[in-house]
Amino acid sequence: MADSGKQPPRRRVPGPARPDRPVGRRTQGPGARPARRPAPPRPAAPQVIRLGSPRPRLRMVGLALTLVLIAFVVRLLQVQAVDAGTYAAKAEKNRYVGYTLAAERGGITDRNGVALAASVDAYDITADPTMFTRKSLKVGDGPEQAAALLAPILGQEQAALTKKLKAKGQYVLLSRRQTPQVWKQIKDLKTALATKADTDPGTVNVLAGVFSVASSKRVYPNGDLAAGILGWVNYDGNGGGGVERQLDKELSGKDGKIRYAQSGGRQVPTAGSTETPAVPGSDVELTIDRDIQWAAQNAISEQVKESKADRGYVIVQDTRTGEILAMANSPGFDPNDLSKADANSLHNWSVEDAYEPGSTAKVMSMAAVLEEGAATPDTHVVVPNRLHRGDRLFRDDIDHATWYLTLNGVLAKSSNIGTILATGQLGKTQQESNQVLYSYLRKFGLGSYTGLGFPGETKGILAPPDQWSTSQQYTIPFGQGVSINAMQAASVYSTIANGGVRVEPTLVRGTKGPDGRFTPAQKPEKTRVVSAKTAKTLARMLESVVDDREGTGTKARIPGYRVAGKTGTANRVDPATGKYHGYTSSFAGFAPADQPRVTVYCAIQNATKGSYFGGQICGPVYKQVMEFALKTLQVPPTGAPAAKLPVTFTP
Repeated sequence: MADSGKQPPRRRVPGPARPDRPVGRRTQGPGARPARRPAPPRPAAPQVIRLGSPRPRLRMVGLALTLVLIAFVVRLLQVQAVDAGTYAAKAEKNRYVGYTLAAERGGITDRNGVALAASVDAYDITADPTMFTRKSLKVGDGPEQAAALLAPILGQEQAALTKKLKAKGQYVLLSRRQTPQVWKQIKDLKTALATKADTDPGTVNVLAGVFSVASSKRVYPNGDLAAGILGWVNYDGNGGGGVERQLDKELSGKDGKIRYAQSGGRQVPTAGSTETPAVPGSDVELTIDRDIQWAAQNAISEQVKESKADRGYVIVQDTRTGEILAMANSPGFDPNDLSKADANSLHNWSVEDAYEPGSTAKVMSMAAVLEEGAATPDTHVVVPNRLHRGDRLFRDDIDHATWYLTLNGVLAKSSNIGTILATGQLGKTQQESNQVLYSYLRKFGLGSYTGLGFPGETKGILAPPDQWSTSQQYTIPFGQGVSINAMQAASVYSTIANGGVRVEPTLVRGTKGPDGRFTPAQKPEKTRVVSAKTAKTLARMLESVVDDREGTGTKARIPGYRVAGKTGTANRVDPATGKYHGYTSSFAGFAPADQPRVTVYCAIQNATKGSYFGGQICGPVYKQVMEFALKTLQVPPTGAPAAKLPVTFTP
C-alpha cells in the first residue's frame, strides 16, 4: 500500500505479570517511587429523567381539533346550505315587522248628501314588548311604570295594560281608534321622559316602546238622530247594528298591509319595505231626509215622554217610490257614546217590534170586502151593542145603542162589530171568509219580511186560517190575534195610496265607490194587491175618519190638505209576561188624499199618562210630522173638494 502519511497505532505487548501489591503501599527501596496520595472521592453523577416521545400527544390534539373543525363545517353546511331558508326566514321574522293598514270606512249620507256617519283621523296605540324588558330598560318594572302612565290616558285598567306590555313578540295593540288629542298627550309625555333621561341618568324613558298607527274613528255628527237606522261600529271597527251592520262589507272596504325592517323599534329607511295599500269603503246614500227625520224624531220623543210610554216610532214613506223618508224611534241612543246607552234602546223597534195593530188593520179587511164585491161604501150595516160569535161576546170600544152605519161609517167610527159583520160576507161559510181574508193580508205583506233586509227585522205573526182559533176568526178582521211591525203597517197604507200597488220599502238609494262612481240600488219589487178603483174608494173612506165629525181621527186634520187616515187602539201583549197589559196606540194615513205623496205611521206602546186612544195621542204626532213633510217636499194642496161619503143611514 502507498504510504498515507499516517502512523499506525502502536500495539502494546503485555509484560510479565506483576506480583500483587498491597493497595496504597509501594515497595521501599532504592529506585522505588514515592507512594501516591489517595484521590479524593468523586461526587455522584446527577440522575437524568428522560421525557417520553411528544408525538402521540400531538396526534391526539390534532385529532380533537380535526373533529371540532369537522363539526363546525357540518354545522355551517347545515345552516348555510341545508337549512338556509329556515334560518333566513327566522332572521327576517325577527328583523321585519308588519301591521295592518286599516281601510277608511265609507260614509253614510241622507238623500241630499248630508253626512249622517263619517270617519275622522284617529290612531291605534301600539307597543313593542321587547323594549320593556329588563335588558332593554335596565329596570325590572318597566311594563308596570308604563302602564301606570298610560292607563288614565287610554281609559283602561293598569293591570290589563301591564299584561299586554309583557306579551311575547314585537307588536301588541294597546288601544284602537284614539283621537289625535290622545296620541299627542302620549307623544308629549314620551318626549318629556326622553329629554329628562338624556340629562338625568337615573331617569328611564319607559314609554320609548310606545308607538302609533294611523287609523280612523267613526263619528255621527247629528248625535242620536237616526241612530236606530244607522246603528254603530264596534271596538273592532265592524258594524254592530243598523245600516252599519247591514252594509258592513260595502262600508268597510279592504284593509292593506305594510312590512318593514326595524331596529330598536324604529323603521330602517334603507332596508326597504313592502306595502299593500288599503282600499277605502264605499259611501252609502240613504233615502232618509235629515230634516224630516228630525221632525219625526222630535215629535215622537215629546209624545212618548208626555204619555210616559215604553216607546214609540214614526215612519214617513214616499207613497210612489216606497222610499223611507224617516224612521224615528224613541227612546233612542247616541252612537258616539254607547257607554251611556240603555241596552234596550239599541234597536230599531220600527222593524224589530211585533205587536197587534188594532183598528189600523181594518183597512185591509175593507179592501178585501170592496175588492171581492161583498159590499160598497154605502152598504147598510146594523151594528148592535154586543155581538155573539163563537165562544165570545164582542163589543166596540164604547157602549152604544144600535148604530145604523154605512160600510164607510163602520170604518169612520172604527166599529169592531161592523167589521166582523162585513168580513163575514167574504165567503159562504166562516171558513171560506177566513181564507179570503188571509189571502189579502198576505198580499199586503203581513207574515213576510218587508224587503228592507234590516238586521233584527221581524215578519210578525200570521197563522194560516186553518189554525185560527174560534176567537181569532173574528178578532183578526179588526187587528187582534195577528202581529206586525211598524214598517209593515206603513207599507199597507202606502199600497192604498199608490193605487193598490205595493212597492217594497227601500232605505238605500245607492253606493259611491272609491272611484267616485255612483251605483243606484236595485229597483224595488212591485205587486198589485187591489185594483186602482178599490184603492181610490178606500182613500175616500179614510178621509171620513179624519174629516167627518163622526170620525175618530179629527185631530189629524191639516188645514188646506185632504187627509186620509185611520186610528188604532189595541190591547198590548206584555213581552215580559206574555199576557195582555196596556195598549198599543196608533195612527196611519197619507196626504193629499186625492193625490197621495206621503204616508205617515205612528205607534206608541203602553202609554200610562193621559189618553191611550190612538186618535188622541198619535193623531197629533201624525199631523205635526205630515205638515212638516209636505212643506219640506213642497207638496201643494190639490184644491179639490173633500169627498163626502155618508157615515150613517136612517132605518
